[in-house]
Amino acid sequence: MDPQTSVQAPAHGLPSSPQSQAPTLQFATEKAVASLRHLMHIESFAGITLMLMAAAALLWANSPWADTYFATWHAPLALTLGPWSWSTDLHFIVNDVLMTVFFLVVGMEIRRELHNGALASLRQASLPLIAALGGVVMPALIYMTLAGNDKALLNGWAIPTATDIAFAVGVLALLGRNIPGALRIFLLALAIIDDIMAVLIIALFYSGGLQAMGFVIAGAGVLLVLLFNRMGIAAAPLYVLPGAVLWFGLLKTGAHPTLAGVVLGLMTPVFVRSTSQSPLMTAQAALRKAGDQISSGRADPHHLLQELRAAQTAQRDLLPPAQRLPMLLHPWVAFVIMPIFALANAGVQFSGIDLQATGPQTTALAVLIALVIGKPLGVFISTWVAVKSGLCKLPQDLNWHGVLLAGLLAGIGFTMAIFVAGLAFKDAALLGAAKLGILSGSAIAALLGLGYGFARRKRLQN
Repeated sequence: MDPQTSVQAPAHGLPSSPQSQAPTLQFATEKAVASLRHLMHIESFAGITLMLMAAAALLWANSPWADTYFATWHAPLALTLGPWSWSTDLHFIVNDVLMTVFFLVVGMEIRRELHNGALASLRQASLPLIAALGGVVMPALIYMTLAGNDKALLNGWAIPTATDIAFAVGVLALLGRNIPGALRIFLLALAIIDDIMAVLIIALFYSGGLQAMGFVIAGAGVLLVLLFNRMGIAAAPLYVLPGAVLWFGLLKTGAHPTLAGVVLGLMTPVFVRSTSQSPLMTAQAALRKAGDQISSGRADPHHLLQELRAAQTAQRDLLPPAQRLPMLLHPWVAFVIMPIFALANAGVQFSGIDLQATGPQTTALAVLIALVIGKPLGVFISTWVAVKSGLCKLPQDLNWHGVLLAGLLAGIGFTMAIFVAGLAFKDAALLGAAKLGILSGSAIAALLGLGYGFARRKRLQN
């Protein structure tokens, strides 16, 4: 008998050695990581994650431990450096700091679409632009009509005007792969224009008394970004400094500091850096040199590391920043920042909302009706008028069933609507009622969109 055979076959009933278990454990770990990465690239999974975190917030805020929910997000935080100190709470960090990264990705997506995407030309952008205008005006009019002459309630007119891109596209993805590509592009363009309008609304209507000194600081941040671009600095982490200056400047002006993310995103280059040699050739040369060193058996760790770093830098330069950075930031935004935002803001304490009172009752109903009815009506009617008047034409793979489905899904306000509600209402009762209307309206819009999509799935195809 071959002695190796007897060594390799463990006795029956005895545990295998740690060495034999290691490859199995490594394979299982790698498989789990690969599955997680696959999930993170499925659009519907981002929407499901948001839904779960919103549900968790609601359960926590209405549980016996509700006090800990509100105490957690309003826990005081302080930063002290010598005589200088800055104090805030966790809620501010989530809504004003982390959400800046969300708006940065939104800004870069808008920049990319304006350069060579669905918004690159007036002809391409006209249909989703008109649809988005209708989807902003109609919900705002419905809300204001229901709010009446109450000035406190009228301040929330912009709450139902925005669309949650991740949620809307995630729900569309649940309908399967047979959804026409033109419908997905139309919904994406519509949601992006919605976000542009939401940013403008925040800047124009929800910024306090603007302070001149803040504009000086913000301008210095913008100039630093332009200087970095001019110097050809491509390392994204270095832009944190001018970005922080811009953020602080906007905070000082009285405008919402998250707008710094949009400004930075719109300033992100859409072209690759010009070099004497193409990044692909540089990467190939560096990897070839590294391979030669390894195969020769005389690899110097220092030189090998240099070649690998050169290959990594060249790989980074293959894609323009406006395309590369959203890909890097998307998992963090979709699966960390937005879920934390949902957990921090979706916790509505039902016992604290008196729906018998006129103000909260009207606010909740106005937001819900504006999202569920106003959004699809605005999108559909404005698109119909634009097409019938000859201003625009429907894309070849998009029909009226698809337009109505996009309108229904545009009623999923969630993240942006909650964000605007926090700016619109300082009164806790009205804010809670607005959040209740947003959560209910977004859930109904999602269910209506899913139901209509499944019922008309064959008719969505021309």
